[in-house]
Amino acid sequence: MTQRPGSASPRSISSTISSTLGGLALSLLPMGALADMTPIRFQLDWRFEGPAAPFLMAAEKGYFAEEGLDVQIDSGSGSAGAVNRVASGAYEMGFGDLNALIEFLAENPEGPGNQGVYIVYDGTPAAVFARKESGIESPADLAGKTIAAPAFDTGYRAWGIFAAANGLEADAVEWQNVDPTLRETLLTRGDVDAITGFYFTSLLNLEERGMSEDDLTIMPFPDYGVPLYGNAILASEAFAQDNPEAVQGFLRAFNRALGETLADPDAAIEYVKNRDGLIDVEMETRRLKLALESVVDTPDAREFGVGGVDDERLMQAIQLVADAYDLPTLPSPDQVFDSRYLPPVEERMLLSETE
Repeated sequence: MTQRPGSASPRSISSTISSTLGGLALSLLPMGALADMTPIRFQLDWRFEGPAAPFLMAAEKGYFAEEGLDVQIDSGSGSAGAVNRVASGAYEMGFGDLNALIEFLAENPEGPGNQGVYIVYDGTPAAVFARKESGIESPADLAGKTIAAPAFDTGYRAWGIFAAANGLEADAVEWQNVDPTLRETLLTRGDVDAITGFYFTSLLNLEERGMSEDDLTIMPFPDYGVPLYGNAILASEAFAQDNPEAVQGFLRAFNRALGETLADPDAAIEYVKNRDGLIDVEMETRRLKLALESVVDTPDAREFGVGGVDDERLMQAIQLVADAYDLPTLPSPDQVFDSRYLPPVEERMLLSETE
């Protein structure tokens, strides 16, 4: 259909509707309350896809507003990008890879301060996807094979950790650094034997290209001895110090929305659709469920609650990242993660509610 000059596109209409819905909670507040709202610019790690549901839910249902926050949520271009944008001051808070944060802090020991305040992905989503017809059924079978990934991919960068955990030499495979848009296509065509990528992204991309799980050997890093954390909510240290109640309120609102997302992912995906009406609802619902099942609903999160860290595991993760990335300094656990803003543990025992 040809769009008439001056008419709104479907995406702009969706964005307008979303902005209107998201502003209802704010518009219903007294003018004095509006003046007291703390603005927070929040950077996602990627596009408005399934895993963004709890953030968008918290905004649209007014959970942030109830905490006195005026939160602007923007899409991102990568987990590491979110780390850099929060550190630069462009955003007060964001959603990014804790391992990229470790790297940033190691390379910028004098600041600017940037810290994790809530672990969302209790394990890294990085995984190896290999063609079964290449004879790959275990990590040992990767020796001598060709693996493709973008240079910034977590699986590629943390390959040394995966290799060491599974008795492989780091140089046992041949790497091809490729554009992220080509990664799954190369595996589908048989141009490479394996790839690394986020579990809930690469799997869906491969299925779109005609490969099923039956065609693949999938090795998620957490299941193969890699104890790294994944994405976390990040906060500018300066903003958090000046506005501790705002950070606490943000985490309370997000924690509330995450609980509802875990309980009913199908309903939660509507908040993503409201933000971007052009999404494939079925695919993004599956992406959300894969993310929740693989890196949010973990044994540790069930036992100790979502959001927090295990101090010993965090220290181990920092050392592993420092060794794998050849970092010049070693950030302290307190620099990487600050638990003081978290909701109480009893409020973070969300997974028992889904059983």
